[in-house]
Amino acid sequence: MSSPSPDAPAFRTVLAVAGGLVVLLTLLVSAFTWPPSELEPRSLPVVVVGDQAVAAEAVAGLAGAAGDDAFDVRAVAGRAEAVAAIEDRDAYGAFLPAEGELLVASAAGPTVAQLLTQLAQAREPATTVTDVVPTPDDDPRGAVFTAAALPLVLGGIVTGVLTSVVLTRTRDRVAGAVLVAVVGGLALCAVVQGWLGAIRGSYLANGAVVALGIGAVALTIVGLRHVLGRPGIAVGALLMLLVGNPLSGVSSAPELIPLGSWGQLLPPGAFGTALRGTAFFDGAGVTGPLLVLGTWVAAGLLLALVPVRPGHGARPVPG
Repeated sequence: MSSPSPDAPAFRTVLAVAGGLVVLLTLLVSAFTWPPSELEPRSLPVVVVGDQAVAAEAVAGLAGAAGDDAFDVRAVAGRAEAVAAIEDRDAYGAFLPAEGELLVASAAGPTVAQLLTQLAQAREPATTVTDVVPTPDDDPRGAVFTAAALPLVLGGIVTGVLTSVVLTRTRDRVAGAVLVAVVGGLALCAVVQGWLGAIRGSYLANGAVVALGIGAVALTIVGLRHVLGRPGIAVGALLMLLVGNPLSGVSSAPELIPLGSWGQLLPPGAFGTALRGTAFFDGAGVTGPLLVLGTWVAAGLLLALVPVRPGHGARPVPG
């Protein structure tokens, strides 16, 4: 009877690794391409200047163009109130039917501004479009802001993974993650704001948001590594990369993608929304996102404090 080939176990290992990588690549492509493929307004908040009858007419027109639940429309008394709603991030745009004008805020999301412009000019080609909160001159299409968002999230993932792998003590991992987050937040902001001019506002406020975003991602991974062992690294990294980043809405808006509201409960989405608030809207609308980021930071730190069996780092000590 012939004995099994010594290469058989190695071949099975190769098949297992190759199969796992194919599954991972498939998940990556699916996660990053599905939300953009379903891009459409979902209860997108806008305002209409006029009485309730004018608002109702606008709702009917928008529903006919984009669907019944596409927009969340409310009426305001005048132009000043419409501008305030946009600057306070209560609305993405404002329709002024009597004046034939549309107010947008490209800094809140160029994709949304373009969508509203297309809808308004499809109904009335002579509509005047006014950008109330424009993107910076150095980044007129918001491309740099969007391009910078993914590396910032990846920075948090890489920080969490490397500190969890290279450093042996949990307290050292926490200290390393916090140090990278603080210094990295200031350094990355210096690039995006100081050099590229893609964001405005307070450099320190923007740097603090970036640091909080990096810290929320990195400390979550460190905490999961402490409690679950090495599998916790993969759990945290994949959660942020495959779920948090695609659902963040940074490249468009949370109201344009499926499950966008859920994405705001994860660090990548909360980070993007908070940074837009400090960079372009004088801090408007950042309370919720900052609470989300702070919660993830606190959760990571609390996980890092859970007692574990010596030398195991995976199971809490019973009792």
